[in-house]
Amino acid sequence: KTLHEAFKVATTGRPGPVLVDIPKDIQFAKFKYSKPKKKNSVNGKFHNKYSQSEIDELINLISKAKKPVIYTGGGVINSGPKASELLRELVSATGFPITSTLQGLGAFPADDNQFVGMLGMHGTYEANMSMHQSDLMICVGARFDDRITGKVSGFSPKSKKIHLDIDASSFNKSVNVDLTVQGDLAVILKLIYNYLKENKVNFSGEKIKGWWKKINKWRSRNCLSYKNSKKLIKPQYAIQRLDLLTKKFNPFITTEVGQHQMWAAQFLTFNKPKHWMTSGGLGTMGYGLPAAMGVQVAHPKGLVIDVAGEASILMNIQEMSTIKQYRLPVKVFILNNHYMGMVRQWQELLHGNRLSESYMDSLPDFVKLAESFGAVGLRANKPSEVDDLITEMIRVKGPVICDVQVDPTENCFPMIPSGSTHNQMLLGPNDKIDGEISEEGMVLV
Repeated sequence: KTLHEAFKVATTGRPGPVLVDIPKDIQFAKFKYSKPKKKNSVNGKFHNKYSQSEIDELINLISKAKKPVIYTGGGVINSGPKASELLRELVSATGFPITSTLQGLGAFPADDNQFVGMLGMHGTYEANMSMHQSDLMICVGARFDDRITGKVSGFSPKSKKIHLDIDASSFNKSVNVDLTVQGDLAVILKLIYNYLKENKVNFSGEKIKGWWKKINKWRSRNCLSYKNSKKLIKPQYAIQRLDLLTKKFNPFITTEVGQHQMWAAQFLTFNKPKHWMTSGGLGTMGYGLPAAMGVQVAHPKGLVIDVAGEASILMNIQEMSTIKQYRLPVKVFILNNHYMGMVRQWQELLHGNRLSESYMDSLPDFVKLAESFGAVGLRANKPSEVDDLITEMIRVKGPVICDVQVDPTENCFPMIPSGSTHNQMLLGPNDKIDGEISEEGMVLV
């Protein structure tokens, strides 16, 4: 009964892990197995608590908006494929721009012109500026975490705010909103879409034409551009080549935590949900390799790649034994800059380049380490070697560790400094931080 209840809790409402403590005497005991009771529609019965008046108000706000933006999170993906499908239809019907959190990538196609990129600390200029200047912000399955909002008091200051979520505890927790609608996102999005369709609400595009003109001007800044090199492998270049050369395989991507994670989010293209797995809440280094193992077991014929840093990969490197034992063809793509890169970047930009405990001087030879685990090890030292490395990685049928030696001091931009607002982004190394970090910003390191 307890195990059935655990699985029920883990997979319904806002899904998440459940701990079941089974004492030793129970483990040795014999008992009669009882089947789970008939599955209830927990999402519908207990979590769809919206009212018709809330839906009416939501529609009213949508129809009046002149500078709207839709902000989506991992809740869309957790709701299931139907929610992602309905989101795409709704965005297409309204013509509204849409942005995403780190965990929401893939819920809406990244190559669609209405997608303005990832939001937040390392999000795009156009996404962050759209949020800052919008008059209506519709949050769909996200939680307004500090990496998204920046300085809370300056977050989307001129907008009416709508929050759609299955979890009422997320409402008005860090950002106060004007309207909350609680329910399964697939149900709510269907209601909204059907209403717009049945009532023939006209989104001609004229009302938000000026808004799109402004967004496209921000987009023309090409905020993800970087200065490439013929001598050093730029991490952005390595990820771009990985995206291009693996696209036809529709790969599953996991990551560790750090600069490589942000570059992967910025430069990889996700057009389907559940092809991107990353630790974006607790932010645990070491997540990517065991996550890739799980994905590979679920998709034995899929191309599964863990994008890693040389520090993060060592957190759970022992799992290479498990990967070999279970014959899992997981690929590990290490951006090796010999630093804990995100720590070094913060120390450089925010602490006067006073580096402490961020340089990795005693690293293993990852090619030999791969071979010691019975895997294949590959290395690229210059840009001209990257394509061949990726091609060989894909060709190999078993597990592979790729050691890509990248520029050691490349920083990840754009970046919103701690305690700053969306319109105070650093777009490159020549931008300077204004003043000292506020007390509010210090806790966001």
